[in-house]
Amino acid sequence: MTVQSQLNSPFLYLLCGSIILFIALVSLFFLIRAYKAGKAMGLDTAKMKRAITASATFTLLPSVGILLGVIALSGSLGVPWPWLRLSVIGALHYETQVATAAAERVGLGGLSASSMTAQAFVTICLLMSLCIMWGMVFSSLFNKRYLRRLNQGSKKGGGVPGFGDKAMTAMFIGLICAYLGSYLGGFISGGGLFSFGGSWLPLAVVLAASLAMAGFLWLSEKKKLVWVESFSIAGSMLLAMACAVLLGKLQ
Repeated sequence: MTVQSQLNSPFLYLLCGSIILFIALVSLFFLIRAYKAGKAMGLDTAKMKRAITASATFTLLPSVGILLGVIALSGSLGVPWPWLRLSVIGALHYETQVATAAAERVGLGGLSASSMTAQAFVTICLLMSLCIMWGMVFSSLFNKRYLRRLNQGSKKGGGVPGFGDKAMTAMFIGLICAYLGSYLGGFISGGGLFSFGGSWLPLAVVLAASLAMAGFLWLSEKKKLVWVESFSIAGSMLLAMACAVLLGKLQ
């Protein structure tokens, strides 16, 4: 049996599928309990149903991008493992980066179906799992204290943002700056120092996503189409992905 056939074996499908099914059942269990608790608290049933619809929409639309990630990784890692990683706690950009880095470290030179070995696959899976588990570990140990601090309002009052608002804003700005810095650095120094020989595609995709989000916000706030807000993030992602595919053909 070849390595590729082992990566798509019925055993791996059964193992990964069982974990995904368990998580889906747990999610359904808490959804039902939360709905019953909301009714017991006297919450408006119509508002709860709108919240469920918005959450389902926000979940399904970005799943298109995640599905593309599963397809992209399945060529070298098989279908069950990427399906499990991107269904539980993984993120598309994280999984591809860590898997590629691990493959290079074990001597494959990158994710490649033809050169994949059983030892390399085990190493890649371990790194993908171990590197992302610390969010859960730190949340279990420190999340209660962190949330208490995060929910504290401003002591000064007068509309001054509290620690939570400042922390979320700072993390968002830091995340955007990190990605933009990486994209700009790759573009400016792609062929040498200040040669502007790198790829302009990431910058163009960022611009497309920003314009799409601005359009959704304009429709929501200026045109009073409040329902559009539920689709803003997912829609921006899909439009940016379509832009990436179209512009990628021009490179």
